[in-house]
Amino acid sequence: MSDQQDRIYATAHQQVTRFSFDDTVVRVFPDMIRRSVPGYPTIIDMIGVLAARYAQPDTCLYDLGCSLGAATTAMATLTADQGNRLIAVDNSAAMIRQAGTLIAETGQSERVSLLEGDVASMDFEPCSMAVLNFTLQFIAPDKRDALIQRLADATLPGGILVLSEKIRFADDAENALQTELHHAFKRNNGYSDLEISQKRTALENVLIPETLADHEARLRQAGYREIHVWFRCFNFISLLAVR
Repeated sequence: MSDQQDRIYATAHQQVTRFSFDDTVVRVFPDMIRRSVPGYPTIIDMIGVLAARYAQPDTCLYDLGCSLGAATTAMATLTADQGNRLIAVDNSAAMIRQAGTLIAETGQSERVSLLEGDVASMDFEPCSMAVLNFTLQFIAPDKRDALIQRLADATLPGGILVLSEKIRFADDAENALQTELHHAFKRNNGYSDLEISQKRTALENVLIPETLADHEARLRQAGYREIHVWFRCFNFISLLAVR
């Protein structure tokens, strides 16, 4: 199910519908994310490395907007002897079903609680690590401050948030260049101009990016004491925020 090639936008759609993480997307998601997000496999691997560095023994770890559980698995693998409980949340029932199957194949199911729910409205247990891996960009902008604040309040001293996002740039020329470089990346991975255009239309007003300065200001306001950009490629970044 998870090895299919992404051909969702390969033919012209009479009307491009709003993007959603439904069964059709779930079937091709590993291929879609690998060909669409620069450095995605590296980000996943390094989330595991960050968990090994920052996860505190016998504490909760969150993967919020977990999709198929790749970050969950990375964290679980490199904290195997620390007694951590992992909570993976997604609002897509299709994603949660397939994540359960994939996580079971890793032998980590006993440590992982999979929840179908809206991360923008949930409360959090005390935790030493939370991951929002290309999740915040899909949450309504007016709910983002409160979500980050609740996460910060729940994070133990020395704990972290890993925040990965597609960003926009305040300078129009810079934004145009970085967008074109991202499109070149996608073309190099076999996507046609038609696929790129239709996917962009489907994501309009669904994926709403912010600037790096917006993210840093929100994290500081919430009380994170250190903020580091640890990954960037074109208009994709990942931040490490330390409580």
